[in-house]
Amino acid sequence: MCPHLPLSTPATLLLLLPVCLSLSLSLPPLSEMKEKNPWHTPVAIIISVIGVIAIVALVTVAVLQNRPLSQKYKYGIVLDAGSSHTALYIYEWPAEKDNNTGRVEQTHSCKVKGPGISSYASEPWKAGESLRECMQEAEQWVPSKRHHETPLYLGATAGMRLLDAENKSASDKVFKAVEEALQKFPFSFQGARILFGQEEGAFGWVTVNYLDDRLTQGLETTGALDLGGASTQISFSGPETILDPCFHPGYAERKIYSDLYDSPCVSDRKPQNASVSFNHQGHGNFQKCQEAIKSVFNFSSCRYSQCSFNGIFQPHLQGPFGAFSAYYFVMNFLNLTDTSIPLETVKDKLRQYCATPWTQIKNQHPRVKVKYLAEYCFSGTYILTLLTEGYNFTSETYSNIKFIKEIKGSDAGWTLGYMLNLTNMIPAEAPDSPPLPHAGYVSIVTLMAILLFILFIISLRPLWPCRSKQPQIV
Repeated sequence: MCPHLPLSTPATLLLLLPVCLSLSLSLPPLSEMKEKNPWHTPVAIIISVIGVIAIVALVTVAVLQNRPLSQKYKYGIVLDAGSSHTALYIYEWPAEKDNNTGRVEQTHSCKVKGPGISSYASEPWKAGESLRECMQEAEQWVPSKRHHETPLYLGATAGMRLLDAENKSASDKVFKAVEEALQKFPFSFQGARILFGQEEGAFGWVTVNYLDDRLTQGLETTGALDLGGASTQISFSGPETILDPCFHPGYAERKIYSDLYDSPCVSDRKPQNASVSFNHQGHGNFQKCQEAIKSVFNFSSCRYSQCSFNGIFQPHLQGPFGAFSAYYFVMNFLNLTDTSIPLETVKDKLRQYCATPWTQIKNQHPRVKVKYLAEYCFSGTYILTLLTEGYNFTSETYSNIKFIKEIKGSDAGWTLGYMLNLTNMIPAEAPDSPPLPHAGYVSIVTLMAILLFILFIISLRPLWPCRSKQPQIV
């Protein structure tokens, strides 16, 4: 710009006019003098957008491809319909099996209220109704999306074996009522059946050794000792007053004869012309109690080289044994689960317990139901007699027994072994896999990286050195 000149000096103005003209011709317009931003060009904007999209895509693919895969589980339900009660067990295992065998673990159990289903022979519909509450719990524990594919089994043991042998029609009606009740739930019901004694024992053996990892690690297996309700029955003659050596001194109850002989195991032994009720009195004598219990076993007949009792072959005892179910619960109450205590000491402790007055026993255990409290003397004596006289455990081999309630969170019993056997017949699911195969994932990441590198190089173009072409003056 030329300086402002006063009009009163025309000579000066004329002298400076060529200079001003020269300056005005050599300077660009003011708008062109502002520095241009290379990022404001359309090409730069397009490059930036492509770059952002490529980065987002790369991060998304990486996150989806490398996110932790959720473990899928399958479920199974087994109902243990025993003689004294029914229990429901829920098991789960990885859908992608471990060494072709589902690694089954117990996740929940529910004890059905009331007696075993065999007790409902006269009212079969109650057998099915009794299962409703525990089955509703199962609906809550098993994920709803797995309901339709979750197998549901009911295995009945000694109580139903006895009922089936005595009254096949009544047994069939109980099973029909149970099946109708279980089919109303959204699970895959696979039927209800009676387990043979050999099956019950075998599945119990599998359970104990599976939970201890003895089957997979090639360790010495553990023997299994199971004790339920139907095998603890005992009958008495029909006098007005019964002095029972298996109950504590001072115990006295008026009982109904028909209640005593409800079980199919002893129903045919009910005395004829007996009174409706009798006085049940205890006098707590371990030795006489053991003699009465031994009379239940048949040790005389044996067609083999050696037997346990009732003509059943039994080889020589070897290795450790796990004793569960009633074995554990009774001996735990009596504080006799420590088998390092000599066998004779165990007998002495049980002898002292049975001789303890009934009033003292009730005072020592005020929270235990009288029905169960009164029977621990008999139950403990029965277990000790069964182990020593029936199964031939001696002072040397008794220490090989371990009384167990559960192993690694699963109840010891035949149901887990039963479930292990059944899972081998259930097809395995394919494991979850990443969205892309490994080769495809690597290819996409490589292409994205190359694209981003090219875009980065292009974005530096404004900074590249360039030769300015000056017009030549001729």
